[in-house]
Amino acid sequence: MNPEGFALLGSYLVGTWMFRLMPASYYSWEGGVNLWHLTIQLAINDCLQTMMHLGEHKLSSWVYRHSHKSHHKFLNPKMFDAFHGSITDTFLMILVPLFCTAQLVHCNVWSYMAFGSTFACWLTLIHSEIQHPWDPFFRKLGLGTAGDHHVHHRCFIYNYGHLFMWWDMMLGTYKSPLEVSSFNKEI
Repeated sequence: MNPEGFALLGSYLVGTWMFRLMPASYYSWEGGVNLWHLTIQLAINDCLQTMMHLGEHKLSSWVYRHSHKSHHKFLNPKMFDAFHGSITDTFLMILVPLFCTAQLVHCNVWSYMAFGSTFACWLTLIHSEIQHPWDPFFRKLGLGTAGDHHVHHRCFIYNYGHLFMWWDMMLGTYKSPLEVSSFNKEI
């Protein structure tokens, strides 16, 4: 695990909150979690993260080596490998999408916290080494599973999405884990 990634994310969250860099609605404690805001934040953030992820892989070998390659030493990722990223990787794939999403979706603090919690948990689950009982159902809905992400860690050229595989399906970069023979089919 790279502690500097956590420090960077923590500094971003504290800094944007304390210096009021978020839209004014984020400082409202009124109401509860708005499911539309939660869903649209997840979709926008994952789309942006997918584009950044694809860019890190495809832009140039220099960008890949200096940003994301260290994360790919995990061919069969475990849960906490989700948080093993370089400073550049954390900035590009976590902070840029977070900031852009906050500027596009003006929600209250409860919806933002629900979004952050859901997103962090999902990143952990897709890097886990086990199949979850809901994975076949999620796969039918186009939601990312541990198996989908393990395809990415094994093959490198597929499944750049995290929460939603829709982006990969649209880009032609989706590969089902059921079609890959080089890793544990149970995942």
